[in-house]
Amino acid sequence: MKSKCLKTLKDYVIITIGCLLYSFAFECFFDANNLAMGGFTGIAQVLNRFMPTLPIGATVFVMNIPLMIIGIKKQGWSILFTTVYAVAASSVMIDTIDAFFVFPSTEPLLACIYGGVLLGISLGIMMLKSATTGGTELAARLLKYVIKSISIGKICLIIDVTVICIYALTFRSLDNALYGIIAMYISSIAMDMVVYGSVNAKLAYIISDKSDAITQKLMDMELGATIISGKGAFTGNTKNVLLCAARPNKIARIKAAVMELDPKGFVIVTDAKEVLGEGFGEYSEDSL
Repeated sequence: MKSKCLKTLKDYVIITIGCLLYSFAFECFFDANNLAMGGFTGIAQVLNRFMPTLPIGATVFVMNIPLMIIGIKKQGWSILFTTVYAVAASSVMIDTIDAFFVFPSTEPLLACIYGGVLLGISLGIMMLKSATTGGTELAARLLKYVIKSISIGKICLIIDVTVICIYALTFRSLDNALYGIIAMYISSIAMDMVVYGSVNAKLAYIISDKSDAITQKLMDMELGATIISGKGAFTGNTKNVLLCAARPNKIARIKAAVMELDPKGFVIVTDAKEVLGEGFGEYSEDSL
């Protein structure tokens, strides 16, 4: 029970950090430079320009209520608590920062690059803990059940670009909208790196006449391997090809072990974007 409480507390601390990064990215890079932002925050920006008395953070929270109700039906009460907390915390932080700090404007391109990276990291951190700031991210999580072939970052990008186009038409500010699209694209890449990077791995193809000894060495290193039967094109000799998925920090040891046992062996290392299975990620219907 105690360990479960500590895990929950740790998760909420991480979500809080994500909310703080999100709020800072918005105030320092987007709002300070009048850059269009996607999702409900972007819509709140538009409403705030017409009605300055409407706080952006509070407006975002109110607009998220219908989506959160839909989210409960699809993902249950567990996501409600984390999402409500994330939406409330980020909304309060946005309005608090806005009340006490006035960030100077910077060069628009720098703002969209650094703002996009920070925004994507913050959203990715929260999504790993089953939380979102609502709006685009929550809508993307729900759409992910239907559109499984597109990454969560790309779904967010599609929604955000739509909102940014509305921003451009409203304010007739094409430059700011274009910068906003760049920022959202960078954000989607950063988000995918955080969300899917946690299950990234390297894939090693090992071709050697001493495959049995190498297999045993890999097992001693607590690594698994799959043996595939192969045939040399030049010699025509049958050879075993070892297929080994491992964390990036294990690859140096694998190469050293192969070269120690067979200096003439071949090792081909490639990137594996996502690996599911024992020792790596697990699949579920809620997977991003």
